[in-house]
Amino acid sequence: MSTAIGMMIDDIRERFTDAPLRIGTRTTPLAKAQTQRVADVIKHHVPDLAIEPVGIETSADLWTGDLSLLGGKGNFTKEIDRALISGKVDIAVHSMKDVPGDVPLPKGTAFGAYLPRGDVHDVVITHDGRPLADLPDGAKVGTSAVRRRAQLSVFRPDLIIERIRGSVHSRIKKLDDGEYDAILLARTGLQRVGLDHRITETLPTAWIDDYNPAMVPAVGAAVIGVQARTADEPVMALLDELNDPDTAQHITAERTMLHMLRGHCNSPIAGHAHTTADDQLSLFGMVFNRDGSQWVRSHSWGPTDDPASLGAWVAADLLRQGARHLITATRK
Repeated sequence: MSTAIGMMIDDIRERFTDAPLRIGTRTTPLAKAQTQRVADVIKHHVPDLAIEPVGIETSADLWTGDLSLLGGKGNFTKEIDRALISGKVDIAVHSMKDVPGDVPLPKGTAFGAYLPRGDVHDVVITHDGRPLADLPDGAKVGTSAVRRRAQLSVFRPDLIIERIRGSVHSRIKKLDDGEYDAILLARTGLQRVGLDHRITETLPTAWIDDYNPAMVPAVGAAVIGVQARTADEPVMALLDELNDPDTAQHITAERTMLHMLRGHCNSPIAGHAHTTADDQLSLFGMVFNRDGSQWVRSHSWGPTDDPASLGAWVAADLLRQGARHLITATRK
C-alpha cells in the first residue's frame, strides 16, 4: 500500500469515527443494486468503514406521466442533490444516463468517481420470444427513451411504439401481462437485478444499414457516477481511488458533446465513446427528430488525454449538419 493511500484511509476513518458514510440513492431495485456495488468497492478500500444507504424517493420515480411534462431528467437527481448539499448524505450515486446535460451540477459538488462501465447494449424482450425483425406489423413496443423510439422508427416504422415507465420489474410484468408485444431495456440494468435471462435479443451499438436494427447507446449508458461535496476532502480523496480513468475519459467526451448540443430530456441524442485497439479515443454521436425520420451523425477520433476536445468537435459537426433544428423541434 502506498503512503498516499494509507493517508487517505486514515483520513476517512477519522472523518467517520462516530457516524457511517451515508450514500444517497434512489429507491428503485436497480438504484439499490448500483449503490451496493459502490458500497462494495468502498469496503474493498476501507473494510472497517460503516456505510449507510439512504433511500430518497425522487419526483421522477413518483411521476407516472411523460417525464418532459415534469421538467426532465433533472427530477431523477434534484432531491438527492439537495440531500448532498445540505449534508444529509455524504455521497450520491447516479446512473450517468439520467444526469441531464443542460442542467449544471449544484455549486460545490462534483463527480469524484466513475465506476468501470458496464455493458452498453440495448436489448429486446418479447412476449413470445420472437426477435424484433419477426414482430408483426402493428406490434406494440414499450420504451421510455425517445432515443430508442427514434432509432427503432428508422428500422421498423410499422410498429406502434408507446411510452412505458416504472422499474425494470414493473415493465417486465406489463409485458408478461400482454400489455406490450415487446419492450426495450438496457442490458446492464437487467444484469444488475439478475433478470438478464429474460433477454430475447441484444441490439448492436453501431449502424450497418437502415434495415438491420441497431441502437446507439445513450450518453452515460451503463456508467455509475459518484458525486460528493468538493469541500469534503477526505471523501473526494476516497472517490479518486475508486475512479476508473478510462470510463472518466469516455464520459467526459460524451457529456461534453451533450452539453454543447444543449440536449434536454426529450432530445433523441445518442453518444458512445470508447478506446480503440490502437489507443485512440473514438466518439460516435447522433441526433434524431422525434420519430426518427430525420437524423444526423458524426464520428471522430482523438487522443485519450483530451476527451473534452473530441466531444466538442463531434458536437460542432452535428450542429453544422442541423442538429440544433432537430433538438429545437423536440421541445414543441
